[in-house]
Amino acid sequence: MQPIYQYAWIIPFVPLPVTMSIGLGLLLVPTATKNIRRMWAFPSVSLLSIVMVFSADLSVQQIDGSSIYQYLWSWTINNDFSLEFGHLIDPLTSIMSILITTVGIMVLIYSDKYMSHDQGYLRFFAYMSFSNTSMLGLVTSSNLIQIYIFWELVGMCSYLLIGFWFTRPIAANACQKAFVTNRVGDFGLLLGILGLYWITGSFEFRDLFEIFNNLIHNNGVNSLFATLCASLLFAGAVAKSAQFPLHVWLPDAMEGPTPISALIHAATMVAAGIFLVARLLPLFTVIPYIMNLISLIGVITVLFGATLALAQRDIKRSLAYSTMSQLGYIMLASGIGSYRAALFHLITHAYSKALLFLGSGSIIHSMEPIVGYSPDKSQNMVLMGGLRKYVPITKMTFLLGTLSLCGIPPLACFWSKDEILNDSWLYSPIFAIIACATAGLTAFYMFRTYLLTFEGYLYSHFQNYSGIQNSSFYSISIWGKEEPKQVNRNLFLSTINKNEKVSFFSKKTCKIDGSVRNLMRSFSTHFDNKDTSMYPHESDNTMLLPLLVLVLFTLFVGFIGIPFDQGVMGLDILSKWLTPSINLLHPNSNYSVNWYEFATNAFFSVSIAYFGIFIASLLYGSVYSSFQNLELINSFVKIGPKRIFLDQIINGIYNWSYNRGYIDVFYATSLTKGIRGLAKLTHFFDRRVIDGITNGVGIASFFVGEGIKYLGGGRISSYLFVYLSYVSIFLFFLLIYFHRL
Repeated sequence: MQPIYQYAWIIPFVPLPVTMSIGLGLLLVPTATKNIRRMWAFPSVSLLSIVMVFSADLSVQQIDGSSIYQYLWSWTINNDFSLEFGHLIDPLTSIMSILITTVGIMVLIYSDKYMSHDQGYLRFFAYMSFSNTSMLGLVTSSNLIQIYIFWELVGMCSYLLIGFWFTRPIAANACQKAFVTNRVGDFGLLLGILGLYWITGSFEFRDLFEIFNNLIHNNGVNSLFATLCASLLFAGAVAKSAQFPLHVWLPDAMEGPTPISALIHAATMVAAGIFLVARLLPLFTVIPYIMNLISLIGVITVLFGATLALAQRDIKRSLAYSTMSQLGYIMLASGIGSYRAALFHLITHAYSKALLFLGSGSIIHSMEPIVGYSPDKSQNMVLMGGLRKYVPITKMTFLLGTLSLCGIPPLACFWSKDEILNDSWLYSPIFAIIACATAGLTAFYMFRTYLLTFEGYLYSHFQNYSGIQNSSFYSISIWGKEEPKQVNRNLFLSTINKNEKVSFFSKKTCKIDGSVRNLMRSFSTHFDNKDTSMYPHESDNTMLLPLLVLVLFTLFVGFIGIPFDQGVMGLDILSKWLTPSINLLHPNSNYSVNWYEFATNAFFSVSIAYFGIFIASLLYGSVYSSFQNLELINSFVKIGPKRIFLDQIINGIYNWSYNRGYIDVFYATSLTKGIRGLAKLTHFFDRRVIDGITNGVGIASFFVGEGIKYLGGGRISSYLFVYLSYVSIFLFFLLIYFHRL
């Protein structure tokens, strides 16, 4: 074993001194610590950079050596029970370490400026460093007990980060919702770990996989119990990676600061569930039911997340549902046994989604001088538009991230998503059709987000948000242009922002009027106040630098997985990197694709993506071209029953998407009300039945005692009379009984 692997155990603990120092500083010398608060960004970035260099060295050696290293030391030994801690270095560990550190560094650099005016600046960096520590500890864990410890730490950090602005009730509700929802999956994970230990007698991955596989092949374990344990393990991943039906916490997690959203969605919390499935895949592959379950949950999440993203107005919430859908692709690839494609898409999606979230933060940052610090307005895409000329660098980076997620070559996500689509055709045509259709939906809603944000014209009341009482705007439906209407500004804002607040489970649904739903942009824009400070502006260089670096990853990281072993495209680095893990799952496998097969499949997938982009451009493109296109559509659909029916379908889809598929309403009705009803019934049973019996016995004893009290007069003759009376009655009935015999 090379010396570097023996010291790999320090990887999780390198960022920890920042958290400890900030905590001790705030406890012992709070004034001095706050006075130098901007200096804490440097050690945070520096220490994580050390981990990145260390992880890069490990990755290079993994690619060259193609070996798996594990180092263990005993923590406790008691009779037959032995618990060992250690670290496991394999391709999965090195890939996750690279993702966590590179994305984490970009987020920390970005956060220095983004959070510079926030009173919780120090607390933010303390949480971020501890979150990185927890995630690094999770990916280097060598057994299930270590994974569960760091798993809970990751959940705790996510709770703290989502509820960072805990004084806002909406953020407090969001972090509680994330915490409670994840407890469902975490409880299943704990039961699954205990069940596997009951079966195998080991927590170590190597021993656990070998013993479990032998027991399955030799029928040495009850198949139903083994399947149940594996399902419980998968439940933990479902909750953490926001898979259906435990996805409800993810969109509300956007109430945290934008850098936190980028970190959670790209490299930490949601990636933890994917990592767990990838780590336990050698165990899942011997149980076909579990693999079918993983692929089924994945394909449902793919479609569900995409449909819920179609009508979102909050830019971060739209990206959150996009994350949910893309993680569904990764789950689908894992379930169909495409280990390489799953990890490939995990890499490409992480960098593209980090770019998009940080880009959305730059957009929100540029809007705040105009609308004030109001998430309901600064994140609402209906109030944006025309930002391309004010934030050109952000626009360029956001466009590249959007194209990557749409699957446009040669950007990163094209290579990985195309591979998943190809593998899904080999597994199930139904799953493949759903995955391909969702690729078109992805292109549609991502370009919708881009067009609503950057194209068109700036909304008229941005220039003096508090001074203009009325604004003229056109209402556009997909059937054509209507006449301009005069609308009170306050009434309009109350309309577009209603029902945007987050409760634990939303009990209300919102039916959106067609004219408001299809509002595009203000056409009669004029600026009386020429003060440039009231216009959107480009972000600071400290925020733009991470965007530009992530653009490079988005452009070039996909080339590591080009599936050609020969020719001008070079070597397939990813397959060489993953060789030990792939051989563990599929011995003697050899992944390669020829040019003709790849080009044929790519043409189909890219055509679907371009079709989605075309539809989005048709409906949400520039104002004047939209008029022409919408009138063209209107010419094909005449006024009448066909138009009314189609309009009802479109409105139904829009309301379904805007109301989150009514899942929150269902949970509020079935779970929240059901649990409360059960609690009331239990309370009634406890007070009226249990307490009633107890109190009834006491009251009966009281009355019996009171009655007997009056029978005791103290005279022996009276006692003898009562006694003889009872004896006489007893003898009378006894004689009757013997007489009948």
